Amino acid sequence: MSAAQQLPASLRAALTYSFGVLALRRPMFHRVLDYEDEFFAFLMLILETHSLRTTDASFSESLYGLRRRAVKIKVKKDDAQLMSGDGINHSGLEKRQKVLSVVFLVVLPYFKSKLHSIYNKEREARLQASLWGHDDERFDDTEYIGGEDSLASSGNLEAEASIRTRLTTRIQKIVGTCYPWIHASSEGVSFAYQLLYLLDATGFYSLGLHALGIQVCRATGQELMDTSSRISKIRSRERERLRGPPWLKVVQGALLSCMYTALDYAQTGLIAAVFFFKMMEWWYQSAEERISAPTVYPPPPPPPPPKVAEEGIPLPPDRTICPLCSQKRANPSVVTVSGFVFCYACIFKYVSQYKRCPITLMPANGDHIRRLFHDV
Repeated sequence: MSAAQQLPASLRAALTYSFGVLALRRPMFHRVLDYEDEFFAFLMLILETHSLRTTDASFSESLYGLRRRAVKIKVKKDDAQLMSGDGINHSGLEKRQKVLSVVFLVVLPYFKSKLHSIYNKEREARLQASLWGHDDERFDDTEYIGGEDSLASSGNLEAEASIRTRLTTRIQKIVGTCYPWIHASSEGVSFAYQLLYLLDATGFYSLGLHALGIQVCRATGQELMDTSSRISKIRSRERERLRGPPWLKVVQGALLSCMYTALDYAQTGLIAAVFFFKMMEWWYQSAEERISAPTVYPPPPPPPPPKVAEEGIPLPPDRTICPLCSQKRANPSVVTVSGFVFCYACIFKYVSQYKRCPITLMPANGDHIRRLFHDV
């Protein structure tokens, strides 16, 4: 169940990496990457719909030999019946359950991915605002030159754009505030259901399956053998529904055969791509770690402290005292040639007059003075 749940994420990673490599030589694939969520949701919609229709299981569940079954709980009053069963009957999926399964498998993950991207943009905007300030603050002094008509038209456009911008900003702020709580609640509920499922306290692996009244069970050998015959019956039934002249039926049947063949090859290719991606990731992971891991060397010993000149000013016992004025340092500044710290006014006056460090007597000038913003 865990592997089936993680398979769509692995498939998306494999497809994204493949299109990223192709986009290096074919720039048109950048459009696919720009609408990555939409393309992947459309692909999963086709795969999940086809899989639920033919096998009563999701795309990933069918690969691991799992099947979805509707759960019907009946209260049995007869003791003999209570002894013979647990009151739970399994049956095939209804049409409503298949549609809702597609919603839980495709639509909800798509909206979650969009909310996650909006949250990341809002977080980046907050970081940029904390570092560089808002865009409005940076462009307040911009001057606009033009006629009255251009100013009026640009004013209307700016008013409409400002309304859209405010609405978008408000939505992004709401998502940025609420999404962490929604994500934490979703992950917490998912973890609770998986833990209860592992301890046999519930037969539902997730909240979505519980809401739909569906349990995922391992398919029997007979069900796996009947899958191919069921698929062929569904396809033959669809061919019988074709209407029109004989030549049109032939064309439509050929198109259906091509579509089914493309679906089969796409499913097989996606499976091979996922397993190949996982194998290559495992194969190169240890080698990449060995190559990319930096060699850890012991830290070098600290340099020896500069020697105090015999004719220089002696150091006070308290490090927070300026050696020149013998008071607590104000605006601490360091002389880079020696590393000693003084008051800025004291050291600037001394270096400007004597052109040296007052303690080591090493040559220095005003360019060697640096302000310390965190005095330790």
